[in-house]
Amino acid sequence: MPTRGDRHLRAIQLAKQLAALGARLKTIHLITGMPPCQVQRLFFPDARTIPRGRAPNSVEWYHSANLILRTDACLIGAKYHQLRGQGLNVGEAMVCAYRAYRAVTAPPCRISLDRAFNLVSCIEGIWLARAPVLSVLTCPNCGCEFLAAVGTVAHLGAPCPFCKLLERFHVDPRIQASYPARASIDMSGRQLGILALFHKRCPRAKGDSPAK
Repeated sequence: MPTRGDRHLRAIQLAKQLAALGARLKTIHLITGMPPCQVQRLFFPDARTIPRGRAPNSVEWYHSANLILRTDACLIGAKYHQLRGQGLNVGEAMVCAYRAYRAVTAPPCRISLDRAFNLVSCIEGIWLARAPVLSVLTCPNCGCEFLAAVGTVAHLGAPCPFCKLLERFHVDPRIQASYPARASIDMSGRQLGILALFHKRCPRAKGDSPAK
């Protein structure tokens, strides 16, 4: 069993990672349990470096977002869901998922750490949310995991954000510029391109054809 000192050190390490990723004081406090004044003293000695602005308190931004933003959110949600299934706790899974998202998208990041925190809150029904309002579904068309409102049923023929993005990738320069990790998408057994880091199989895809 971890001692109180072990838990405290783990909280400090997680808080340090969150601060480096741009999390607000309240976000770090809710995830780690550390008092905001202690977080500021340890990681933001210069008050001018504290992240400012209003943090998202609703997931409506996801439902009204454009395709690229929704895909970004799904990348975070799918990776988070995968890591939780591997046994990582909520905070560690969120940090790892956010880092994976940053590694596969072009800077500057379109989704902040606080928005990722908002997504995880709405998936788990904790922190900012009293109950889960987002669920992670598997698309029956392309096999990818994506975010949808709780109660949504994934239907064959109803494209998920990844289906739409892969269909438009070769003809939309904005999408190509947003996900520059690969110059092309090879669908030979696994999704590559922006999905390479997430190891999601697309059994219906063949050759270089985009998912439908």
